[in-house]
Amino acid sequence: MRVNVTVNGEPRQADDVWEGESLLFLLRERLGLPGSKNACEQGECGSCTVYLDNTPVCSCLVAAGQVQDREVRTVEGLADGDRLDPVQEAFVEAGAVQCGFCTPGLVVAAHDLLDRVPRPSDPEIREALAGNLCRCTGYEKILDAVRLAATRKADPEGATR
Repeated sequence: MRVNVTVNGEPRQADDVWEGESLLFLLRERLGLPGSKNACEQGECGSCTVYLDNTPVCSCLVAAGQVQDREVRTVEGLADGDRLDPVQEAFVEAGAVQCGFCTPGLVVAAHDLLDRVPRPSDPEIREALAGNLCRCTGYEKILDAVRLAATRKADPEGATR
């Protein structure tokens, strides 16, 4: 089957998509977007989280055919050209990136949280990231990164002083 989808603002097309293929496979293998990671293939770890029509989903659980004529935004699509999104910058600066396998899903989840709740409390951050597993950081640096991104997004001028 042929799938037409808008990915990171660009119309894309994939041919010969088989009916059991996941959105994750479509993104990584057919469209060359390796940012979303294939870890559990069961929707348990969050490493493959992307936006589907502005809602975060585990792309390993979404059939590729379900994205026909819809919009997908991946971790690669959060950046504005060569400029990283404030959440991506904060993850790098706070040392929240270890092996990097969980990072894309955590970044998308944090990005979504900060779009909904500009100044989240620690319990709100923990709840928003609860579907994402990390085996390297112990989560404290991840929480630091989300707090830093929240501060910078709330006061972009102050972030550059």
